Amino acid sequence: MIAQLEAFAAQTGVSAQTLVIFGVAVGVALLFYGVVSIFRDRNVAAERIAATGSRAIDRQDRGILRGPEFDPKGIMRGFVPTDEKERGELQRKLSQAGYPGTRAFINFVLFRLLLGIVLPGIFLALIMSSRVPGLLPGDLGAAMGKFSNLKVFQYLSILVALGYYLPLIWLNGRYTERRQRIEMAFPNALDLMQISVEAGLGFDAAMTRVGNELATVSPEIAFEFLTVQRQVQAGRDRDVAMRAMADRTGVETVRSFASVVQQSMQFGTSMSDALNTYSMEMRDYREMKAQELANKLPVKMSAVLALLMLPALILLTLGPVIIRYQTAF
Repeated sequence: MIAQLEAFAAQTGVSAQTLVIFGVAVGVALLFYGVVSIFRDRNVAAERIAATGSRAIDRQDRGILRGPEFDPKGIMRGFVPTDEKERGELQRKLSQAGYPGTRAFINFVLFRLLLGIVLPGIFLALIMSSRVPGLLPGDLGAAMGKFSNLKVFQYLSILVALGYYLPLIWLNGRYTERRQRIEMAFPNALDLMQISVEAGLGFDAAMTRVGNELATVSPEIAFEFLTVQRQVQAGRDRDVAMRAMADRTGVETVRSFASVVQQSMQFGTSMSDALNTYSMEMRDYREMKAQELANKLPVKMSAVLALLMLPALILLTLGPVIIRYQTAF
């Protein structure tokens, strides 16, 4: 096989190393596509309902038409958490990061599985190629050919851990970024809702109007507001839809807003006054948060100043004294 590979490389004018790398890349791509195709479970009913809409489904509408909850069966039980609590935590974290629906959960699990297999597989392929003379470049092949079995096992363990935990780190980062964007833009959304209610719109119409207006400025809030309204139009209770929005965002201010709306509608108070009061509290909270971060800066900068400026000040202060002492004696 090696002789055939070298002969083919001589005929095409391409080096054998390039052909090996290209073959490994194609094999990994085919493996990924095959596994995803095997475990893919399309929700045909949701796709047909979405296709009958008056306009195409864009980013703001994703996750509104949802299929049934995912229940691992067969071979998927070995890769997906079977505990409902653990599976629910992962689904909630994906939803809070902006990826609702069961399809996002399946894709995330498959991506973790494939990444935990592909990285060690590529490393093992390189190790096996290094033991065949001429397949890898000289320095790389010589360096990897000297790996002992213990070192290979250590590197494999590190690659498996990286492939399995890197998606979780990425997911936590996405969740934190989305939460910060919602916290920063939510007071402005409440001001727009207050203006809409004072102009004569009802609460549902005001939330829909604000969601459409914020589609480009704050797509996260627009998606949540429009999701609530479509769930209400589909027959879901408003209180349940608002609590679900708070769970999807994971932001305490949104949860408090849902409680304010529920209490205002339950006791019959003015929605405009409730939104005005809560928006003022939100702005005060955001200002206090900014002051808190500003007050933390001197403490954080003290260590940097001590490490960088203190040695320079000591040299400037003691340098002339040391020089005079050396010249005098």
